Amino acid sequence: MADGLGGSTQLYLLIGGAAVVLLLAQRFRVVGRIVSFVFMLGAIALAALLIGERGRFDPTFARIASFLQLDRNQEVVGKEMRVPMASDGHFWVTVKFGDVERRMLVDSGATVTALSAATAEAVGLKPDRSPFPMIVQTANGSIRATTATAPEIRIGNIVARDLPVVTSPAFGDMDVIGMNFLSRLKSWRVEGRTLILTPNHPQPES
Repeated sequence: MADGLGGSTQLYLLIGGAAVVLLLAQRFRVVGRIVSFVFMLGAIALAALLIGERGRFDPTFARIASFLQLDRNQEVVGKEMRVPMASDGHFWVTVKFGDVERRMLVDSGATVTALSAATAEAVGLKPDRSPFPMIVQTANGSIRATTATAPEIRIGNIVARDLPVVTSPAFGDMDVIGMNFLSRLKSWRVEGRTLILTPNHPQPES
């Protein structure tokens, strides 16, 4: 009787242990799947963030960001164009120079719109014939820049024609929208974390 009871107890313990192991295995599989799914989502989000951020400076990444629709951070609402603040605390806009598209930093502290040498070349800008060199003050000191005129710049429903710009290899990959562009608007302001640009004559988006 004792042996029978002992055998039954061992059997129950074995069955109970197997059930616990099976339950834990199922639980770990579920947790593992959840963790893997979360990591996958995190990896996708990180890749999208890196492509979007790098797209500001690298034309190749900009095209990828545009294809994936990662660069749609500006929208026209009524007659206004609204630009949300980026994660770096700055405002970036998608700018079109004819068929050339660039991501540009909006900087109210910059007197004039500045283009990198690569962007100026892609746009096909020709240097102005001026006997006086343009000296631009930057965070890294004074640099010599070339002046030019952009025939047309489009940002959403905003169009600026014959806009003076400066360009220099010293700008690196940075393209900047300056005050000489903003001053052509009817108004511009920052509300909370949104930059609001209002043109004098809103144009259809191209």
